[in-house]
Amino acid sequence: MFTTNPFADLVSIIPLNLIQGYVVLMAILVVGGTILDMIHKKSAQYFFEKGKKAKADRERDVGTGEAVGIAISTVVVDVATSGEFCNPKRRVSHLFTMYGFILFLVSTIALTFAYPNHSAPGIVSQLWHLGAAMVMFGGYWFWFFIRVDVAAEGVPFYRIVKADMFILSLLGTTTFGLVWSLLQASGAGVWTTVFLGLFIISATVLFGGVMWSKFAHMFFKPAAAFQKRMLKADGSNQNLPKLGDLSDPELQKRFPDIPEYMGTNPPNMGPGIKREAPSHY
Repeated sequence: MFTTNPFADLVSIIPLNLIQGYVVLMAILVVGGTILDMIHKKSAQYFFEKGKKAKADRERDVGTGEAVGIAISTVVVDVATSGEFCNPKRRVSHLFTMYGFILFLVSTIALTFAYPNHSAPGIVSQLWHLGAAMVMFGGYWFWFFIRVDVAAEGVPFYRIVKADMFILSLLGTTTFGLVWSLLQASGAGVWTTVFLGLFIISATVLFGGVMWSKFAHMFFKPAAAFQKRMLKADGSNQNLPKLGDLSDPELQKRFPDIPEYMGTNPPNMGPGIKREAPSHY
């Protein structure tokens, strides 16, 4: 069942060139939606303006070798292992969803273009089903357990906003696709057609709604993470104000309490006292 190409039998209902054309159209919609998103939100303009401003404020030049090292660290830490997530549960959930989506997407292209019949290697079909299952595991874990964690997000699972369009359409695509494949293999008849239709609709929303969802976010995150590391390396990070030398008499005159608690606990907090979460948490 899991070693069978689910698109091979679909050719008897929908012509192969129409199936392949749909996949190409979805790729075009992703590219076009990302470009429109950049224009609408001015993401690229903000990115380059921030880089130009940081270049004027940098304290030292970053060499080619160091820049390559920073790029590698960005790929390994921020992209491949999602190091920006401090919460280990959310990090694992994200990794399952990300790598599952990659497997699902690549194997879909392979099954519809390279092996559009029953001659497809079993491992390719297995990766398609595995990718869908991984997305479902990571996505539903996030939606029903991490997202509704009051201390972390404070959002009930039934509250849906526009930002949820990506995760919901992604879950719909993989869930309906996997169920459709299982029903098709078992000869479920009309239910196979129903879930095929739901699969196509959710996939169209996923890839066609890039401009209105967080799909394009995945393309900006690596660039933003690399820029953040570069700003830190050349000393132009402007997230925090530069206080200067805390031993400067003029600075101490302006802020007389600095020597009292510098390097220890903040004022009015004894040793070992931790900040408590707000009462509504």
